[in-house]
Amino acid sequence: MSYRRNVYSPTLAARFSTETQRFSIKPIALLIASVFFSSAAAAQSTNSTSNNTAQNAAAKATTAQNTTAENKPLVLGVVTVRSRNRIEKLQDVPLSVSVVAGKELEKLNATDISALTQRLANISWNQGNQRTSSLSIRGIGKQGQTEAQDPAVGLIVDGVNYAYNALSSSFDFTDIETVEVARGPQGTLLGKNSSIGAINVTTKRPSFDPDFNYSITLGEWDTVQGRFAGGGAVIEDLLAWRGTLSVSKGQGDIKNAYNSDESISNKERVSGRVQFLLTPTEDFSARFAFDVQPRAGERTNGRTIYTPTPTKFSNGADNPNTSDASVRLTRRWFTQSPNYNYEDSYLYGGGKNEYNTDGRRPLITGSNGATAELNWKLDTHTITSITAYKDYHFNAVNDEGTPFDIQRNSGGFFNDYKQVSQELRLSSQQGEFVDYQAGLFYLDVNNVAEYQRVWGNDAGAWFASNAQYNTLDKDSNGRYLLINSLSGLDMAWNSPAGFQDINNESSAAFAQANWNFTEQFVLTTGLRFTREERTNRTGTYIKDHGFGAELNPAVVNNVNLGGFHSVNAATKINDTLTIPAGTLGRVVTNPDGTKTLVTDNSTAQLTLADQLANEYFAKTISGAPGDTYASLTAAQKAQVGAAKALRQSQIGVVFDEFDVEPYEKTLPSFVISPTYKWNEKLTTYASWQHGEKAGIAQATNGISNLVTEEKIDAYELGIKSLLLDNTLVFNLALFQMNIKDYQQTSRIFDEYSTTLARQAEPKAVDIYTNATANIPKVEARGIEIDGIYSGVPNTTLRFAGAITDAEYVEFTNSAQPSEDSFPGADPYKDVSGETLPGASKYSFNIGADYRLPIGNGKEFHTNLNAQYNSKYNSDNSLSSYGWIEGRTLVDFGIGIGNSDQTFDVSLIVKNLFDDDTPSTRTWNSYTPANPRWAAISFSGRF
Repeated sequence: MSYRRNVYSPTLAARFSTETQRFSIKPIALLIASVFFSSAAAAQSTNSTSNNTAQNAAAKATTAQNTTAENKPLVLGVVTVRSRNRIEKLQDVPLSVSVVAGKELEKLNATDISALTQRLANISWNQGNQRTSSLSIRGIGKQGQTEAQDPAVGLIVDGVNYAYNALSSSFDFTDIETVEVARGPQGTLLGKNSSIGAINVTTKRPSFDPDFNYSITLGEWDTVQGRFAGGGAVIEDLLAWRGTLSVSKGQGDIKNAYNSDESISNKERVSGRVQFLLTPTEDFSARFAFDVQPRAGERTNGRTIYTPTPTKFSNGADNPNTSDASVRLTRRWFTQSPNYNYEDSYLYGGGKNEYNTDGRRPLITGSNGATAELNWKLDTHTITSITAYKDYHFNAVNDEGTPFDIQRNSGGFFNDYKQVSQELRLSSQQGEFVDYQAGLFYLDVNNVAEYQRVWGNDAGAWFASNAQYNTLDKDSNGRYLLINSLSGLDMAWNSPAGFQDINNESSAAFAQANWNFTEQFVLTTGLRFTREERTNRTGTYIKDHGFGAELNPAVVNNVNLGGFHSVNAATKINDTLTIPAGTLGRVVTNPDGTKTLVTDNSTAQLTLADQLANEYFAKTISGAPGDTYASLTAAQKAQVGAAKALRQSQIGVVFDEFDVEPYEKTLPSFVISPTYKWNEKLTTYASWQHGEKAGIAQATNGISNLVTEEKIDAYELGIKSLLLDNTLVFNLALFQMNIKDYQQTSRIFDEYSTTLARQAEPKAVDIYTNATANIPKVEARGIEIDGIYSGVPNTTLRFAGAITDAEYVEFTNSAQPSEDSFPGADPYKDVSGETLPGASKYSFNIGADYRLPIGNGKEFHTNLNAQYNSKYNSDNSLSSYGWIEGRTLVDFGIGIGNSDQTFDVSLIVKNLFDDDTPSTRTWNSYTPANPRWAAISFSGRF
């Protein structure tokens, strides 16, 4: 397990690895093995009498809308795509486009968005949880989308744009026709503009020909998956239908020691889709689609294995680790449990690749959608209207990672997302001097989000500083305060705001034309203008004060929290008089630097202080308001001061609801792309694509922090060829992407915290925080290849690869990584010239399919998909601990069935060589890989 070598001690590593060691193999060896599988299969078929042609290879590599009802294969020269809203030859599209067929996905049970991207070049799915995951293309877009921010990579399903990454992350894509990725800014044809690229998923449409197919998979970890799809004519030549049902249920690979029936990465998904096709005339058709994914829970949050926090910073200074679990879990409060401790239970998954938490709950997600697509064929034009609705629900309840009652929710979003879209498009017929498409698009998004945090009975003992803990854990009175300081406190907590009501409205007009100057030379031009209007109402507040409302501060940021004014720490006034902690009143700093004790509590506040003295120290309330509290000893007042300071530190930022500065602007997009077809087998093209991603209306710690639009210019030079007697499609693209004002987390001035600090101390230094902001300049450049080869009998090879350099050209305000956050360090770091997080220099994938008739209508088949990514840094602050070495994931299938596909049985193995390279790493944790998984799949059609 060499990837842990730099993050924990050899002794502990040896102990842990003896229980979890698995067979692994180096990436180069995996590549050799991948090629071996396909080559060996090809060698076995050399003497076969079956001589598959390029047409057979194409059918295995991709499908298209113009296949016949019998799904006859296409020749390689007419592999088709729909990336430009019409069926076109892949070789005629002046874009870097990859395509994978639904049949290929079905063979290896590739149904989620991660599995889809493993089969496409230079694109990756950056797994977080269902809300925080993201898509990136050419190394751009790794950092997840915020609630008010557009995704960098667009996702389009059956013509409907998903404006929120989370819509795809907990959904199984089944009954798929094709999946395509178009790289670079898109928008002069597509409904919603996307700045980095777009993935276009096309499902199988209703047909008047009867069809029914099924797949039942039984796998490890009690996994059961069922896929059912079928349809046909309801009224011949007038109304057809198609229905799809997908069910996935199974345990995950990491168990909860606290409750063995819980596991991480479990599956709990049910989704259904029904479509109707109405064709009253030859010139008009209407497709209506409805999809439902009922709410269900999956545990993808907290797939984290903890490692010891380093004791030294990068400059050699000691790391005191005062708030680390290694300190907190050795406190008397937590050592009372004899079966749980820091070294044997908290670290390294307890030595058993487990987690042990009491509060984590499944992430609840659900979605509904409806689409109406209308097509009118006029004399020389077609009008298309797509009206769509989509919603999404997300609810996360997280845990801090222990079995103690510290946080009943350590921070999780509650989202209700809705989008309504309308696209109206006019398309001319092809074959004229100019063929074009033009349209109007409207999208209205509402996302109501609340970031939840709830504290438990053990929270005070966990979050207290050493001084606070030692003060409060002395006696029963202090321990009572320690519990009530946080227990039951429930907040819409500031991350980046507790509550957000986000409304994004986009209106656009777009057009694209192909100027056919000759049969060989075509010039593509496109233009789009998008009007973006974005608002956000936000606030951070206490929802439930819990058991310790009397310990609230009186006022924070002009928000009345109902407490009384007191001094929370022993304070010197003018260096002469010491005011004990817990003293009624507050200390203010005068403009000349002197300090004054202000006793400005109201009668109600003084009465509250007396009630506190009665509750926690059994003081009988007597005398004038405030007298009972004043009768406490200095030690007792110090305990009150420690509890109040602890509570205020956890409450943190609060502010009343307000409307942030809106974002309103009209954004242009355009494309210019000349194409020259030298002959039927060789086409070259160049393109200049410009796109812009809308700015963000947001608040940072209660202050409006408007983020401007992101601007992208992408340049390509490409070759598309058909070689070796039409057995090889080979496409190549050189690309350069220049991005200005890239939207990403940065280190910014914290106006809120600095203002509060200077109210207490006018000479307080500036305070900085992390928030989404604009990075001046980012670039990505490289080369991409994409191809299909069918020159070996019975065998099809699909291959794609890229060499990419994605870097910050100018980024001077990056957050400091943990190892550089030593006392006295600058608040930010210049990472100009560094590679972006999540960006691999080398990436490629190989897909191999081999089929051999064996008589009596039977067919043997085997297939493989291998994806390789070279090393990348998984940490957004580019920590030296965040590097992930190169890894290769291989999925493999082997089976036998009827040649007419009426029945098939297959063995499917995902992560065949059990590559255990983690997906993320920090200086004191990592996210383990999903281990090898095997299943038997039964499928067929009627």
